[in-house]
Amino acid sequence: MSIRNTLAAISVTITLCLACFSTSASAQNPQNLVAGVGPVISNFGWSNWTAINRISGSSLMASTPTTRFYLGFTAGMSADIANMVVYTTARGQRVITAVTPVTLNGAPNPSIGLTETCGSTIAAYAPCIVGLDTLQMSLSPMNDYYLAIYFTKDENNNVLGVAKQEFPTSSLAGSDVVGDYTNRKVGDIVPLGNNTGVPHLLMYVMNQ
Repeated sequence: MSIRNTLAAISVTITLCLACFSTSASAQNPQNLVAGVGPVISNFGWSNWTAINRISGSSLMASTPTTRFYLGFTAGMSADIANMVVYTTARGQRVITAVTPVTLNGAPNPSIGLTETCGSTIAAYAPCIVGLDTLQMSLSPMNDYYLAIYFTKDENNNVLGVAKQEFPTSSLAGSDVVGDYTNRKVGDIVPLGNNTGVPHLLMYVMNQ
């Protein structure tokens, strides 16, 4: 091979490597998909309650192949979750068109040790933020999405505090319902519940 061809081959190889590194770095940059919440206050007592948070398609700032939800806790020793799902609906509608399981460390029913995860100082001014498993799910502006999380009926959840948005800084919306509402099927209606208007529990929606 001539020196010219060798240099050309090296140049192509370097260019391809740089392109690969650039693509890899870009794919791994954390990105907010909607505006996250600002300062929070505590919302206590979640035994036998379902937290439902709506992510409106009209609020999406970006579209990515993956989605990850981040939860905020402000009090308690353990958060005992029985089930987690995402309901998809047409934008502005409440009829469920798809149900997607959500997990933490592969489990839909995790028990989250808050002190082990975040230390002893957990409060509204220092919430314990827990990222759920990344979903291979791309959010569309044509749909709305409802993250529904049901807390087991037990003593731990009686004293559990979750982050509740203090000021209207986010496009997220929240409600809560007594009982387990994570078992809805396609064609069912997303329950309206005690619609407080502001998100509680859900703090951020990101691509990873």
